[in-house]
Amino acid sequence: MSKEKFDKKLIKLLESNPNFVDGAGSLHRANVRDRAWKLDPELISLLLTDKEIEAKFFTEIEGRWIFNYNIFVDYITDKNFFADSYTKFRNKIGLNIDRKYLRERGEVALVWPYKDCVLEGGQTREEEKRKEIFFNEILAPDEINRMFDPKVLTNWKRHTANGEQDVTDIQRNENGTIRENLIIKGNNLIALHSLKEQFHGKVKLIYIDPPYNTKGESTTFGYNNSFNHSSWLTFVRNRLEVAKDLLRDDGLIVIAIDDEEQAYLAILCDEVFGRVNHVGTVIVQSKPSGRTTDSYFATCHEYLHIYSKQAGLPAINFLELTDEQKRQYTEGTGEKAFKWRDFLRTGGLSTPEERPNSYYPIYFLPQGEHISLERNSDEQIEILPLDSNGNKRVWRKTRPSFKKHVNDNEIKIEQNKSGQWKVKIIDKIKEGTRPKSVWTDSKYDASSHGTKLLKNLFEGQKVFSYPKSIHAVKDIIEILTEKGGYDIILDFFAGSGTTAHAVLELNKKDNGNRQFILVEQMNYVESVTTERLKKVIAGEQSGIFKTDNWHFIYCELMPYNQIFMERIQSAESSEALLSIWRDISKDSLLNWHVKPHKPEEAEEHFIAINDVEKQKQLLAELLDKNQLYVHLSEMEDETFNVSEPDKALNRAFYGE
Repeated sequence: MSKEKFDKKLIKLLESNPNFVDGAGSLHRANVRDRAWKLDPELISLLLTDKEIEAKFFTEIEGRWIFNYNIFVDYITDKNFFADSYTKFRNKIGLNIDRKYLRERGEVALVWPYKDCVLEGGQTREEEKRKEIFFNEILAPDEINRMFDPKVLTNWKRHTANGEQDVTDIQRNENGTIRENLIIKGNNLIALHSLKEQFHGKVKLIYIDPPYNTKGESTTFGYNNSFNHSSWLTFVRNRLEVAKDLLRDDGLIVIAIDDEEQAYLAILCDEVFGRVNHVGTVIVQSKPSGRTTDSYFATCHEYLHIYSKQAGLPAINFLELTDEQKRQYTEGTGEKAFKWRDFLRTGGLSTPEERPNSYYPIYFLPQGEHISLERNSDEQIEILPLDSNGNKRVWRKTRPSFKKHVNDNEIKIEQNKSGQWKVKIIDKIKEGTRPKSVWTDSKYDASSHGTKLLKNLFEGQKVFSYPKSIHAVKDIIEILTEKGGYDIILDFFAGSGTTAHAVLELNKKDNGNRQFILVEQMNYVESVTTERLKKVIAGEQSGIFKTDNWHFIYCELMPYNQIFMERIQSAESSEALLSIWRDISKDSLLNWHVKPHKPEEAEEHFIAINDVEKQKQLLAELLDKNQLYVHLSEMEDETFNVSEPDKALNRAFYGE
């Protein structure tokens, strides 16, 4: 059988399984390759159904067929396999080298872990709902030489309670640290590296809510949420590594995630931050009604994985008592309020075998209410720690502690309705409660305290899907930052701006000076994130404070090739993309391996692809990712037309 006929047979067989085709019904080579590397039983069983294919990719050893997965992967990743118009275009334009797709050459192994590769992620349109973001491009080390250099910032605006103002300076404290609330628009991976210039080792808390990589529609913000699993891990890892550099020695990072990837994320964090630095995992009931799209159990929670930069350094705060908890302290008032609680310990670790020093008799003389550990009179009543079933339990305190509480008048004994004597101990009101690992309070409901809150701010309009409950974010910040302090809080998946909103409310509550830094690349950073905070600061929502002291700076990474990325993503037809390609060939910086002059026949292959999404992906790959944004080092180059005010502000920001 000729190679052409064999290839057609293999493609037809693979396309018979819906797991191996894309949304257009064409072979999804990456999925097949990933399954082969994992020795997927479904793929192997499918290949064994055809004798010729079996003979090509399997070896018989003592009656058993062994899958030669390396031979299979090499075969399907050869650039001449499945040579449709898409492949022919790549060959012509220079996106294939040495019979391999660039993304499948040795420099980039498309199997986890990508130890030395970078997944940039460049979606800028919220409405894109593809199965994978077309510009989740994995770049090999030799393709990344200047991508992480500091970038020029532009479109500076200061927002205050009195409205929008020009930015004329960058405020710093006595140690030279920037003391400005910031919102930065741009690719968050690249922005983090620019921030590292000024905020290395200065951030107290990072709170992020990355794409959940769910199978369904649910997502916490506008990013496409359906990553390839290994791509998702790379996407997150790249950002965690630079985020770690930004943290103070006593800094912490909190990552919100759901079931789909939480276990893998924990392992990834163990590697990046060190397992010893795992502070804890909190389960938050964020959707009490449960997710109706789930096939089995209706998911009603999410996870918060919390890691420190250095074990033992961070301290956590207690949560303030709720009004309901305060009402339980019915005796006394204010700071001296208290309640009586049972002195009998029940539940875990409550038997004499487990706590032998807490099992002892208490003697009580009703006349005069005398309490003692010694029997001094036949009139004394002996009280043992027994539960309602007569089982032996223990007291909450040992003998010495009990004596002290008696001397301080903090123990009382009374009869219940059944005539049984009960020992009570004073429980003084506390400043707060130790945070628990499961949060079920109704205030964490993302619908009631996220979606509805945002709709109220925007006059009933639903401007954002699945915002977090502000109380969940506020509580985690309150627990992990200094009360009334100057801590910096960073969120580089800013979404609707809940993190910044929470920071402002906490500062109002404890007269704090916490500072927020938000990074977001989606266009809603202007229409939702920024507008939300403008409304909060202006006091447009009932219950939100009004003050002249709060303000923030908005700025953007200055785009270069990113302009073409946005044009590509906005295009809706092959004709529009063809026009963009012609402009790219004239005006942009191309990838080093792309032929500088566009062959005419390549245009024919491009048109023949007849799939707008695939055409977009191809054009995105043409661009030099090191030139997505203007480098700070090229700020004086007239080519980039950086204004004099922008130059001055960039010098002020980067401390030059």
